[in-house]
Amino acid sequence: MCKQPRNEQTTKTDWMDSLRHEARMLVRELDTAPGARRLFEGRIHHDDYVYYLVQTYQYVRWSTEFLTESGERMKREGQNTALADLLLQKSAEEDGHERWLLADLRNLGWTQERVERAPICHAVSAYVEWNRFTTRSGTPTAFLGTAYVLEYLSVNRAPDSVDRLIADSGIANIHKAVTFLRGHGNADGDHVAELESVLRTLTSPEEQAALLMSARMTRAVFPHFFRDR
Repeated sequence: MCKQPRNEQTTKTDWMDSLRHEARMLVRELDTAPGARRLFEGRIHHDDYVYYLVQTYQYVRWSTEFLTESGERMKREGQNTALADLLLQKSAEEDGHERWLLADLRNLGWTQERVERAPICHAVSAYVEWNRFTTRSGTPTAFLGTAYVLEYLSVNRAPDSVDRLIADSGIANIHKAVTFLRGHGNADGDHVAELESVLRTLTSPEEQAALLMSARMTRAVFPHFFRDR
């Protein structure tokens, strides 16, 4: 029996189902990872929370640069204008988020100099170098795959994490050290919806594959941004 041709709309959206799957699986895997689970449940200790914030700073500090370079590269190469504009828009949205982390850490007793000197874990190094590669030499839209899964995570876990940290962690000054989590939890719901709206229009199999690969890379390394002991 001859197979019927697939509906064009189904073909366009199948890859988005795969992207959503990566985001859902990241949340599910973090829920079972001891270090991340303690953060989500508000049971994380001071030193482990500081470790998470320091590692987060070490990758967030690059986000604006990667988004800007990706968007500008696409414009130079005459690629998808809507996605180039989205990358530049997200660059503006992410600008300064590393300062939220520095403020949180300062309220936990860490100076910026101390943060800068702290060791970077292998998982964060891998994340940064992968996204640097896609930005400068690979498919420049790939960073949107990373952005999607991380914003999905923020929407689904950051708001409750803030409430539980303040209520249950016992960390001194914690109410002044949740700026980053609170900021992402409040904003990223709109960002996820906006990303989905634009990404649905992406029809290039090569770009779809690049976004999915970056999403999977992020899912693989992100659980290792936490101490798991």
